[in-house]
Amino acid sequence: MVLLSGGVDSATTLAIARERGFACYALSFDYGQRHRLELAAAGRVARSLGAVEHRQVKLDLGWVGGSALTDPSIAMPAAASSGIPVTYVPARNTVFLAFALGWAEALGARDLFFGANAVDYSGYPDCRPAFVEAFQRLANVATKAGVEGDNFELHAPLIAMTKAEIIRTGTRLGVDYTLTLSCYQPGAKGEACGRCDSCRLRAQGFAAAGVADPTHYQEG
Repeated sequence: MVLLSGGVDSATTLAIARERGFACYALSFDYGQRHRLELAAAGRVARSLGAVEHRQVKLDLGWVGGSALTDPSIAMPAAASSGIPVTYVPARNTVFLAFALGWAEALGARDLFFGANAVDYSGYPDCRPAFVEAFQRLANVATKAGVEGDNFELHAPLIAMTKAEIIRTGTRLGVDYTLTLSCYQPGAKGEACGRCDSCRLRAQGFAAAGVADPTHYQEG
């Protein structure tokens, strides 16, 4: 089971899971995000990397508020900031992984993958090793499978990688990054803004990796 947003990290995570010999089921969410064009990217990536099945679940997190990704009244930051940024969506990865856990248990899958990264990332609390460890413990006390000893494992293969290392890994595994979308406020055709935190991290990663950046940016 692979959480797939359509960005660099989740695409690389899917490629890693495939390399490890897993038959991959990909799960994406339409949760009220400004950049829902990422869902089309997720579909492209799933097809390109041979996911057995790709599901897109509609799940409204907009009513929760508190994030520039779901509340248009909150301005998207144009520069890097300290602390947890306003693009953090409250409890998003907890919610997403809960859905993935349920589908995995129903399918008989016991391995969950997601692209958490604690090195070149935006400071989200649900991308840290402590979160990964805590959710795995939860998975194994909250499910029939776990209680009966058929344990789940939550894989975060990118957790200690730099963005450059992630991109080099994905390139080696054949990820076509032209299919991906990272921008938080893309244009109508998926053109990246080049200003948001996600765009900055992506551009820096390609530069540091020595890999040509395939991102199509908005003019001006």
